Amino acid sequence: MLTSVIAGFGLGLSLIVAIGAQNMFVLRQGMRREHALLVATICALSDAALIVLGVSGLGAVLQAVPWLIDAVRWAGFAFLLCYGLLAARRAWRPTGQSLRVGTSPEPAGSGGTTGLATRTRALPIVLTCLALTWLNPHVYLDTVFLLGSIASTHGDQRWWFAAGAAAASVVWFFALALGARRLGRWLGTPRAWRVLDGSIAVVMIAIAISLVLPH
Repeated sequence: MLTSVIAGFGLGLSLIVAIGAQNMFVLRQGMRREHALLVATICALSDAALIVLGVSGLGAVLQAVPWLIDAVRWAGFAFLLCYGLLAARRAWRPTGQSLRVGTSPEPAGSGGTTGLATRTRALPIVLTCLALTWLNPHVYLDTVFLLGSIASTHGDQRWWFAAGAAAASVVWFFALALGARRLGRWLGTPRAWRVLDGSIAVVMIAIAISLVLPH
């Protein structure tokens, strides 16, 4: 049992820590201190659900309907491209609303520029997080196909393997969200946010293009 848990945790962590759409989004929300723990929870629960589906044999079903993955691929391409372009726009023309992270807005008439002018509502962030997760074919390849296939080699212990992989998602996403909150204290400047949004734009657009390039 313990061997399967450790194996699942190690493989799950190795797949998650790579720079990707989810991680960049969690990082940004963590630095903004804006629903970061909610985002981490959604990412961890989504990964756990996909891992369970993979161990349950959904990978075989998806192989029987390859058009479904193609549909997800193109939907993911469109979404990631739009998100990347929006991040590029923020980097090129910063709005000034994220120059200070996690502070209270300035009182009216103070003339200051610190603080968040507005706080994004939870619903758009939740929907964005779900889209970045469930419209990314790489997530299915990693969790449903790869983890599901390797879990099957553990026989009766496959669910312990799945538990270890799911635990890796929980540990990583919450560590990233909480760590980013601390990092935001040192990067609450216009230049830092432009660099971050520029990096997000590059990653998102690169991932979007990779989804539709022939493999």
